[in-house]
Amino acid sequence: MADDGVRLRELLFDGVKRGKLGAAYRRDLKDIYRFYLTDEQRERLAGMRPFKRFFWIASWLARNLLGRLSPPRRLLLLVAAAVALIRPQFVWHDARINVDFSQMGFLLVLIVLMLELKDKLLARDEIEVARQVQLSLLPTSQPTIPGWEVWSATTPANDVGGDLIDYLEGAAGRTGIALGDVAGKGMGAALLCAKLQATLRALAPGASDLTALGASLNGVLERSGLDNRYATLFYAEIGSGSSELRYMNAGHNPALLVSGSKIETLAASSLPLGMLPGISYTQGVATLQPGDTLILYSDGITEATNASGEEYGMSRLTSEVREAATLPAEAAARRILDAAHRFVDGEKPHDDQSILVLRRTGA
Repeated sequence: MADDGVRLRELLFDGVKRGKLGAAYRRDLKDIYRFYLTDEQRERLAGMRPFKRFFWIASWLARNLLGRLSPPRRLLLLVAAAVALIRPQFVWHDARINVDFSQMGFLLVLIVLMLELKDKLLARDEIEVARQVQLSLLPTSQPTIPGWEVWSATTPANDVGGDLIDYLEGAAGRTGIALGDVAGKGMGAALLCAKLQATLRALAPGASDLTALGASLNGVLERSGLDNRYATLFYAEIGSGSSELRYMNAGHNPALLVSGSKIETLAASSLPLGMLPGISYTQGVATLQPGDTLILYSDGITEATNASGEEYGMSRLTSEVREAATLPAEAAARRILDAAHRFVDGEKPHDDQSILVLRRTGA
């Protein structure tokens, strides 16, 4: 009996950190608010008084919850609410008989919950397989390039992500480095990310220049015909022992090139890949001297928000990059990521976070 009690406590409280339970519930409530309410509804709520806001939140949450259930489960939940709230009264001779079906209502809600949990667990098994496949596509080690030092990391917001980091063989034996970001999150973004990676690996070695490479990548993704699905990409190639870096920025965040106390941005020269047909792309060239550092990042870092809804922002990132740029590539990347994590202070990320640091070490 004592062992049963210990196992029950472990089941209920395993993984619950002391003093963190309240914060975990607050995060869950925020997740419900963001998931079930649309951007338009949240904007309307911001202008309401607290009492009125409470009833509108309850109404919209109930309606949006029912809308996401399958019709049979929706009906079952409505029946559960009805039998829990309606308590019929019968008069037989001189006696009044009250009928309470609340326990049946609880049972029906439990059935709906079990069905939804079953679906979630089955989907989770499939997502875990997808996660393992995606992890296998990521670089297993950092490349060794004479005269250069490179280090990267990516953290998906969900089990699978839409950020791409890759090292590959470029044209004329050069090393290609890529950091991309597919619009959206989750399984759809992960699948398009895998397609972008496969296409890039197939086309980069034979591309005459990055202008042609960008046009070819755009053509492949645009012909996929996926609505509102596109990808930003910063792709660069470097030669062994060379100081020259040629790059293409297809709608991605501006890369930060730090040289001494100066920070230069390598901004996008065209639209993201797959957005429109016939887009032209521009190849840029930069020369890095020993000690110069190039920082690539996804917008999951700059758009990370803390509990107050404040974004980390470009100014904070630039300030941190200025301090980290003198460090080795790995130390610089870890410092930048740690600063962003401290800022959000445990808040769940809403987008994938990726960083790649390229540092010129040789003459």
